[in-house]
Amino acid sequence: MKIRIGIFGYGNLGRGIESAIRQNPDMELVAVFTRRNPDTVKISTEGVTVAHADDVKSFKDKIDVMILCGGSATDLPVQTPVLAKDFTVVDSFDTHAKIPEHFANVDKASKEAGKVSMISVGWDPGMFSLNRLYASCILPEGQDYTFWGKGVSQGHSDAIRRIEGVLDGKQYTIPVESALEAVRSGSEPNLTTREKHTRECFVVAEEGADLARIEKEIKEMPNYFADYDTTVHFISHDELKKNHSGIPHGGFVIRTGKTGLNKENTHVIEYNLKLDSNPEFTASVITAFARAAYKLEKAGESGCKTVFDIPPAYLSAQSPEELRAHLL
Repeated sequence: MKIRIGIFGYGNLGRGIESAIRQNPDMELVAVFTRRNPDTVKISTEGVTVAHADDVKSFKDKIDVMILCGGSATDLPVQTPVLAKDFTVVDSFDTHAKIPEHFANVDKASKEAGKVSMISVGWDPGMFSLNRLYASCILPEGQDYTFWGKGVSQGHSDAIRRIEGVLDGKQYTIPVESALEAVRSGSEPNLTTREKHTRECFVVAEEGADLARIEKEIKEMPNYFADYDTTVHFISHDELKKNHSGIPHGGFVIRTGKTGLNKENTHVIEYNLKLDSNPEFTASVITAFARAAYKLEKAGESGCKTVFDIPPAYLSAQSPEELRAHLL
């Protein structure tokens, strides 16, 4: 019997989930839920219902796991606790500072309903979080470093587009190579924000716009660019579409530490990602954890979980016997 999946929200991430389900034979897509007019939303899987978000409760007994694909700023803080009352849910909430608050809200709703929920699934938080945990347990005396990029930051790109005179734009976060090499050497440098990453912006401006003002506003924008060395390029819309239409990303989690009675030996643990499509990779992670959420509920669990709470075997469609024979 296949795991029946629902997708709540059909943007870049929702489309990625739909694609990932096709690569997991033990799953099937049952329905897609949208706040738009369902008649205007065209999906790639034939025979699957597209329904309005307001009708989601009528699918309560038809869906095993609901995957939430909304944004972390305003969608998920409301949607996840509400849907957790009726469904096993998985979301990709990624506002790190607010994860404890979000967890508490979702945990309360899930336990009252006797359901399992999973929050903050993706690559950071998610796979990077797991690697930070594993590495810090193995090297308790050491230091963690996380680098993001080279990749498109969708939040920073949106911030550029909100500037007066800007028609469109993309922003790339880029690790500083010298900082990466210093960390990999095991010297445990203390690095400032500016020393770890640079930002590169590609901007399409309105005809006649004040380019110097736009560049100044970008470089001085607090919380986004002011703390970084930022380069701004003004390009045509055709060039943006041709060279910057993708959503690549990636990054590195590195921990360095020492062992030995006199701490004479240095070790470096590194996990890195190079992603052609940030949303498609994130969707692939979420889909694996949706399987784990389903297994947890079948085992009688309830409440909110994170990636830290999941046995690795629960992510796999293979049996424990197959995993021991082929992957151990």
